Amino acid sequence: MKRRTILLAALLLFAMAMLWSRTRAAISDELPPRHSRQKFATSQGDREYVIHIPASCDKLKPTPLVIMLHGFGGTGLTAARETGWSAKAERESFIVAYPEATRPDKSSPPHFRRNPQAWNDGSGRFHAAAQNIDDVAFIDAMINSIESGFAIDPNRIFVTGFSNGASMTFRVGAELSHRIAAIAPVAGTCWLEQPEPSHLVSLCYITGTADSLNPLDGGYPKLAFGGREQGGRPKPAVQVFIDQWVRALRLPEKPHREETLNGLQKRVYRHGSQQPEIVFITVAGHGHHWPGGERQLPEFLLGKSGSQLNATDIIWDFFKSHPRTAVSPE
Repeated sequence: MKRRTILLAALLLFAMAMLWSRTRAAISDELPPRHSRQKFATSQGDREYVIHIPASCDKLKPTPLVIMLHGFGGTGLTAARETGWSAKAERESFIVAYPEATRPDKSSPPHFRRNPQAWNDGSGRFHAAAQNIDDVAFIDAMINSIESGFAIDPNRIFVTGFSNGASMTFRVGAELSHRIAAIAPVAGTCWLEQPEPSHLVSLCYITGTADSLNPLDGGYPKLAFGGREQGGRPKPAVQVFIDQWVRALRLPEKPHREETLNGLQKRVYRHGSQQPEIVFITVAGHGHHWPGGERQLPEFLLGKSGSQLNATDIIWDFFKSHPRTAVSPE
């Protein structure tokens, strides 16, 4: 047993080292083509984001904006690599932004273990909560920054995110609903006890049934191979916060439609064909990875990576059909 524990610890350290090397490459000045790094001042210090402008972009033509929030310990460019949103933006002619969360030591580069970037997602976790980082205001200001250089379609601003970034996506959807058309959290928890969006915002939520870090039935997160709980607060069951959003958007409690096909279960909540809409998708056997994306850590740590679905494709199709509405949920 002791030998197995030592082996697992060594493998974990190797995996973290691999992620760290990727993180260092991601924050270098060697950005992929048509990507740039932008910085601006806020009341809490300088903040940054990476932006991808497709070749077909016309600065004078209203263009959709997708905001992708990285997970705990990640960066904007690791999120880009993991999800493939930039390639999607090239094909579909929209702008995609990858904002950077804050880290405990602003003077040092990100490090997955020693200096991890994290969002203040409402959970009270991480340095971001202890330092009262206003990430909602940062996202709002970033949208203003992008709008200063491009004709962003105000009815087609969308937010998606993974893990801690997914939890932050829920918070942005609740607190910036006057600007956001739709949100798509992937494998994260809504920590808001009672989301109260001021405007209707559609929601597409995707997670894996074998995600031990984001357990469907709630509880403390664990790594895929078991072992001790990862600490923090216990998470609510996923259906609990889906139901909270159903109530917040004044939708019928029972799904309008349910279907299961090829390991995918989908529940759709809506009033007939009207917006807003909530789509809740589970991927059978899938662990804590972006579905259809580039795996960032080994399966023994985060579970298997299923191939039944490409989350980026599904989410963009959802975003395209859910522009912003001016109607409030009252």
